[in-house]
Amino acid sequence: MKKRIDEQKNIKKQKKLNNFKLVLIASILIIIIIYVIASITNLIINPTNTVIVKKGKISKEETDNGYIIRDEVVVKGENYKNGMEQIADEGSKIAKGESIFRYYSNGEEGLLEKIKRLDLKIQEAIENNNNDLLSGDTKLLDSQISAKLMNINELNNIQSIQELKKEINNYITKKAKIAGELSPSGSYLKKLIDERSGYENELNSGSEYITSPISGIISYRVDGLEETLTPNGFAKYDKDFLSKLNLKTGQIISTSNETGKIVNNFICYIACTSRTPEANSANVGDKVSILLPSGKVVKATIEYITRENDSEVTLIFSFTQGIEELLLYRKIIFNIIWWDSSGFKVPNTAIITENNLNYVIRTKAGYLEKVLIKLVKQEDDYSIVTNYSTSEIDELEISENVKNGIMLYDELIVEPTEEQIQETK
Repeated sequence: MKKRIDEQKNIKKQKKLNNFKLVLIASILIIIIIYVIASITNLIINPTNTVIVKKGKISKEETDNGYIIRDEVVVKGENYKNGMEQIADEGSKIAKGESIFRYYSNGEEGLLEKIKRLDLKIQEAIENNNNDLLSGDTKLLDSQISAKLMNINELNNIQSIQELKKEINNYITKKAKIAGELSPSGSYLKKLIDERSGYENELNSGSEYITSPISGIISYRVDGLEETLTPNGFAKYDKDFLSKLNLKTGQIISTSNETGKIVNNFICYIACTSRTPEANSANVGDKVSILLPSGKVVKATIEYITRENDSEVTLIFSFTQGIEELLLYRKIIFNIIWWDSSGFKVPNTAIITENNLNYVIRTKAGYLEKVLIKLVKQEDDYSIVTNYSTSEIDELEISENVKNGIMLYDELIVEPTEEQIQETK
């Protein structure tokens, strides 16, 4: 009986102990849940954003409409109404005295058709008398013609193709003359050859070949502004002058069938009007970079500045690269890159300023520390920063709690609160 009573007491004690454990566990869970909810609520009310320090690049740029000013000479002959044939390719470099294009002769189309028909007759006559043509000279000419025909497929330059075509015609003519001397029907061939030579002389005597007066780049895109937008007298290029040109941005200059021009390939200019602080504080001789429509970045120098009013200036830049790719245009959209800088890239919202010194708040394993930084360059959203040297630190009066030495992959507080700043002191 007593044993049963003891067992019942033990069962009651065990139940009480189990109930206590359940209450204790439930209490702990409730405390954890309350803590998590409180932390989340606090994070929502006062979020703590961080950023990782990485290397990057920032720049100060602006986009403007630019008017292209070139040193260029228009080349035009007497027979420009006859139409022209390009000898030198658009954008190719030309030496002084080199043939660049020719004007067609009067009645050229008819003469070419006659020469074409005669060529067929000459070739037919040669083939009909092929057995009589066993000369080593004709075999050599055949091999030379075959070699030239194989080379022509590899060329993409108009001038080279035309020169090769001329050489092939000369070989064919020589072969025809030999055939005329060796074959029984030589008198017939000679008559055809003489007739062809007559047409050819008439064709050549009527053509007008135009040579380059100076060295430079050849272009057939002539817009009539070659003598208006010149490097002579930058003072006239103000906002009013440029706007009165009524040019469309990005419009491609059409190819002329009457004239060509030689462009200075050593220097080119762009004029633009700007009202940015950088433009207003610029000086003649300043070095910048410009981004061309092709995406190419070239170095440029400010050659002239016209002050339009208190907030606007017209700038003229000179540059020596990318000139060929601008032959298509007279007015473009381009970027002026006033400066660029590389290094530790930090958002401006992570930087705090005290007593003319700049700091960031670094977090490491939940511990916050104030880090002194040296501002190198700053734009609207980001800054490039670095560390002060030991000698520079010695000259600064800073608190002992401040660290010097921002590092790659440091974790920084974005928009630090006053409480977080105080925590570093």
